[in-house]
Amino acid sequence: MPALLPPPRTGAARLLDPEHLTRVEDGERLHALLWRPGPGWRMVSSAVLGGGIAERAWVLNAQVAHGYRRTDPARHLAGLARAAGARGPGVGLMTAADVSAHGRARDGGAEAVATAGVSVRGWAAAPQECATGAAPQECGTGAAPPGTVNIVVALPVALSDAALVNAVMTATEAKVQALLDAGLDCSGTPTDAVCVAARAPRDGADVHAFAGPRSEWGARLARAVHRAVRAALPAVAHP
Repeated sequence: MPALLPPPRTGAARLLDPEHLTRVEDGERLHALLWRPGPGWRMVSSAVLGGGIAERAWVLNAQVAHGYRRTDPARHLAGLARAAGARGPGVGLMTAADVSAHGRARDGGAEAVATAGVSVRGWAAAPQECATGAAPQECGTGAAPPGTVNIVVALPVALSDAALVNAVMTATEAKVQALLDAGLDCSGTPTDAVCVAARAPRDGADVHAFAGPRSEWGARLARAVHRAVRAALPAVAHP
């Protein structure tokens, strides 16, 4: 397993402060973002590694080569995390996009980091033919290498299980709004993933029951995700 080498940390401390890692794999220089806040966090994720709702100690967003063919992505991500020194259970996302060109934003304590590859994109409710061999142009994808929009959000408060699910919905809505605002005719790519991290409940602390776009923390999350996705989109995607 090739070593991942983090550069020196600089700048002011943030709640969501991922390390930028690099590795050489199959002759290609690839990047990754690793956030390891430690214990005391509950996360909800659609990621291939560490998905669902559980306490997690780290989040890895790893770039893989275009045309990725491995059939064990969870094991691959777990190995990359171990090579970087991550310990305990975590969340692993992957993308063919260059994660060094990520976008980040903060809003009232909510923080988001997004990576965006949109070369293969379309609408979620696409015609059935798009899953059964229709021409790419008929499904709004094109023939370019695959892309993925990955979003990681951190909130400094505790959320109920329902609110965590609500937060994923809100982040997804904000992502779609950012794509449309950038002039893209799509709701995302077929492989988009999201991870929302919130503080684990503590005795006597409030646990928020809502995270929709008009709730206190949902609104902040939505604005942070919207700006992070806009910042992460390739320059050609901006009008």
